[in-house]
Amino acid sequence: MSGEDVERRVFISHAGPDRAWAEWVAWQLEDAGYTTELDYWDWAAGENFILKMNDALKSGRMVALFSAAYFEPGRFTTDEWTAVLAAKDKGKLVPVRIDATEPPPILAPILAASIHGLEEAQARAALLGAVAGPRRPDHEPAFPGPGGGRLRRLGATSPRLPGTLPRVWNLPARNAGFTGRDDVLLRLRQALTSHTTVALQAGDGRGGIGKTQLALEYAYRFAGDYELTWWIRAEEPGLIPDQLTALAVRTGAAPADTTPADAWDALAADLRSRGRWLLVFDNAEDPAALRPYLPGGTGHVLITSRNRQWHTIAHAMDVYAFTRPESVHLLRTRVPTLTEQDADRLAQALDDLPLALVQAAASLDNGLTLTQYHQLLNAQASALLDQDPPDDYPVSLAAQTRLSHQRLTHDNPDAALLLNACALLAPEPFPLHNCTAHNDAPATLNTLLGKPLSMKNALTAVTRHALGRVQDGTLQLHRLTQAILRDQLDDQQRTQAAHSAEALLVAARPGDVEEPANWPAWSDLGPHLLTVDPHDITTEAGRDVVRDGCARLIDRGDAMTAIHRLEELHQVWGEQLGPDHEGTLWTANYLANAYSAASQHERARELDQDTYQRRRRILGDDHPDTLASAGNLAIRLAALGDTQAAADLARDTYHRRKGTLGDDHPHTLTSAHSLAIRLAALGDTQAAADLGRDTYHRRKHTLGEDHPHTLAGAHNLAIDLAALGDTQAAADLGRDTYDRRKGTLGEDHPDTLTSAHSLAIWLADLGDTQAAADLGRDTYHRRKHTLGDDHPDTLSTAHSLANRLAKLGDTQAAADLARDTYHRCKRTLGDDHPDTLSAAHNLAIDLAALGDTQAAADLGQDTYHRRKGTLGEDHPDTLSTAHNLAIDLAALGDTQAAADLGQDTYHRRKHTLGEDHHNTLASQGLLARLEEGQTGGKDD
Repeated sequence: MSGEDVERRVFISHAGPDRAWAEWVAWQLEDAGYTTELDYWDWAAGENFILKMNDALKSGRMVALFSAAYFEPGRFTTDEWTAVLAAKDKGKLVPVRIDATEPPPILAPILAASIHGLEEAQARAALLGAVAGPRRPDHEPAFPGPGGGRLRRLGATSPRLPGTLPRVWNLPARNAGFTGRDDVLLRLRQALTSHTTVALQAGDGRGGIGKTQLALEYAYRFAGDYELTWWIRAEEPGLIPDQLTALAVRTGAAPADTTPADAWDALAADLRSRGRWLLVFDNAEDPAALRPYLPGGTGHVLITSRNRQWHTIAHAMDVYAFTRPESVHLLRTRVPTLTEQDADRLAQALDDLPLALVQAAASLDNGLTLTQYHQLLNAQASALLDQDPPDDYPVSLAAQTRLSHQRLTHDNPDAALLLNACALLAPEPFPLHNCTAHNDAPATLNTLLGKPLSMKNALTAVTRHALGRVQDGTLQLHRLTQAILRDQLDDQQRTQAAHSAEALLVAARPGDVEEPANWPAWSDLGPHLLTVDPHDITTEAGRDVVRDGCARLIDRGDAMTAIHRLEELHQVWGEQLGPDHEGTLWTANYLANAYSAASQHERARELDQDTYQRRRRILGDDHPDTLASAGNLAIRLAALGDTQAAADLARDTYHRRKGTLGDDHPHTLTSAHSLAIRLAALGDTQAAADLGRDTYHRRKHTLGEDHPHTLAGAHNLAIDLAALGDTQAAADLGRDTYDRRKGTLGEDHPDTLTSAHSLAIWLADLGDTQAAADLGRDTYHRRKHTLGDDHPDTLSTAHSLANRLAKLGDTQAAADLARDTYHRCKRTLGDDHPDTLSAAHNLAIDLAALGDTQAAADLGQDTYHRRKGTLGEDHPDTLSTAHNLAIDLAALGDTQAAADLGQDTYHRRKHTLGEDHHNTLASQGLLARLEEGQTGGKDD
């Protein structure tokens, strides 16, 4: 490329907010014969910005439009001007100042032309002079007479200097407090230059999103690109013709006494014959009513509307709420005393909705404290959001919502009733596509649920009035809209809305909560089940679906959320229905399950004991509900260590269910499953395995191989097989169960992780320590993520993983994890809990392996005495700790104490385990080694 080519090629470097200036500069330079490169004109979507910029800088010079925005941190403009400086070719940089901002000190030595504050002709001359530079021409200058630049010779009309107003103009006053939205304005500019007619619509279906302010700011910011800009208030279609007639008269297209129809014809013909005009139809409602007033041609039409149905006549562009930084900036600009944190919290409470933010800033500026504002927002949202509307907005957010709701009620009463019901639910999408009509639903609601066209018309009306967002068969109301609508309901409307909300929840019930195929639908419904006021649920069908939503939370491992909700439900429904009502008793049943899942076993036992006694008294011993309570109570007794009582109750429940329901009924098999676990806990492992195997095969036949209950039976059978010494069979069945649970429940489901935990133990027992450690590590991290660091299951996996790491020789990592696990167990379970003592036992082993024998012995001594006190002197775990403590005492030189303790341990193991048990033989071997002055291996 020749030197002259480089001089005549110019890349325009500018900040996004200065796009109008960039277009004006590029046009002037093109007209003067330069070849320009402007990203918005020349670079296609998806191209590599960095590479395109690099190529542009290599092939020509860079005109940098210096402004406050140009030097803001984080903009690509910084990369552009620093790249030129780094190339050490300052001649390639042509700075032009478009406002009064001083450049950074590093750029101060470079002379910058200024076109700030100049008239257009002066600004053009200054720009061209800066680009041409102070050099003498080496060829004859162009003739300065008629003809002008090359673009003018082609008939093009240049943009006016940015900031100057068109000759024909009627815009409202500019909003001096307009904040942010640079990216949205640039998208709007691109949309208009590509499509000519654009409709700004609320992307999330709300009013107050700032559409009118965006259109107004666009018209001012790009005023230099238009010769005619006309604002039409379009909410009442009947008023549009008079406003267009005024424009026709103003442009001279029609005389003052022309009828509106003739004036429009003349104006449309005039507009189609020229370019560079902008019509703004603000707050248009009906595309069909506006269609006759679209002139066509190359000018631009901008429509703002709460209706989302513009795709047939305009390019629809969604506008959303502020970004959080924009919200914080607006609030802190208007209320300087707000901290960043307070502004962020307030913006979150107001959903970043521009109109709500402006009103909030005015309320805070007019005497309300931030604390008062939040309190009122929670208690009296409608009254609060009726206060302090901005001067440039016709009504407050609450008034706008109220007016829209009144219009919706007039246009489509059924849609208004649906909206009122959703106002009592969560601000998440409600799955209307999952709803079916049912007997308990109000007739109006059943009309919508049973007739797709009626529902479609209702949702169209909701969208047209910008009261909600309809997408993929769901209806979503945002929390501010909900709060305003709730506050505006009178007592009769509130009662009707509550009845409809409950009916919607029942209609959307996804099916059996234990079926994995239904879980995604339960997740969609879950937020609404957690939000609905318990006082609004008045039928057993409604109570069932809300309780099952809590059961889904428990199954997902979120027991604490379920507990908080179920405690509320139990209190409210108990007061409404009485302690013996089935609705109260079933809620108690679910709450006990939640307590148990959170390891609050005593609370679970108390609640199940009470429920069981009430059901026996009211329903009798053999009623299915009574037996359900008996089965649950057996589980609670076992969790509290009363294994014999748990087994007795489980056995009785099993036989009663067999007698009343039959061998293959799911409830009978649930009791069989529970009884097998109790038998194993009592040491009758063979009977447990036999019953578990029968239950597993019956469940496979009746429920299918992949049903969660079948897989639960498979898991417990594998545990029994391992306890019987058939570790390979246990591992094989465990691996199959683990794979099936992954496929049906997902990798992070608590049951899947339980299978993974057990499989890792069996792999270790089979000698595959590395595979066991890898699976254990993955399980540990997943349990931490899904259950939390301190959950008993997480700690159990951490305990096992520490053992695996020690076996692999990573003693320090094993000790670190064992120490953390021990302290977490102490804090969450207590000093004497069996899991705490197991963690202490293994930590002592790791400390000894690291050479800290004294610490190992001290911890072992404490663990031994605690196990004696809680488990008894002859318990296998107590004896295992005694065995290891004897080894530590010998290592510390106290051979006599080691021998005495080893001798006692040996005799106790002989008595409880038998002479040939491997632990008894280990104690015997220790005594022999002590006699020879040696120690030996410890028990895990």
